[in-house]
Amino acid sequence: MRGQARLAISVAAALLGLAALPAAAQAKATPESYKQRFAALCAACHGANGRSDMPGTPALAGQHSFYAITQLFLFREGRRGNEAMTAVAKTMSDQDLRGFSEYIGTLPPVPAPPPATPPDAARMARGQALAQEHRCVMCHGSDLSGGQQVARIGQQREDYLQMTLREFKSGKRPGYTQAMGEAVSQIPPEDLDTIAYYVARFPGAPAKPAGK
Repeated sequence: MRGQARLAISVAAALLGLAALPAAAQAKATPESYKQRFAALCAACHGANGRSDMPGTPALAGQHSFYAITQLFLFREGRRGNEAMTAVAKTMSDQDLRGFSEYIGTLPPVPAPPPATPPDAARMARGQALAQEHRCVMCHGSDLSGGQQVARIGQQREDYLQMTLREFKSGKRPGYTQAMGEAVSQIPPEDLDTIAYYVARFPGAPAKPAGK
């Protein structure tokens, strides 16, 4: 608990520092200036439009810039475990963190590809009930579009959602706050998979443009 509290404080302090970059640096770190760099560095895995076709790789389209910069910072500092992302993020300056996250924040939500078979109505109803019961909508919104430091999860890849929920439950992926760990700690794995099934097929997303 104390470790997570210290992590939350250190991340908050670092992000405040990034927000206070000198005006000259902020002027350089514009979404347009990072568009080509995103295409060269990120698109091969995350998709040119931010919607990934690669298994286990999250769609970035529709994510908020503050959420994006938080995750990039955690990767750079080794607080999130992903070998490929850590290697990329370690090369980024503070200005780069801001620039890439601001560009990601401009990417509009991209609908998930149509499923090969229609969603199972009973499982969708069960997933919706679980999302309400465990208060997913309290943080991620009734349309699951997230906001600021909270991820957009509606129509995210199902395999990535399954992996993420299980990693929060096991503690493999520590959040920079205790919210996710506490939320999933008592949920059985099969219910986590049902939540992922429902969220990945959520019919109400993407309803809004990406925000910052």
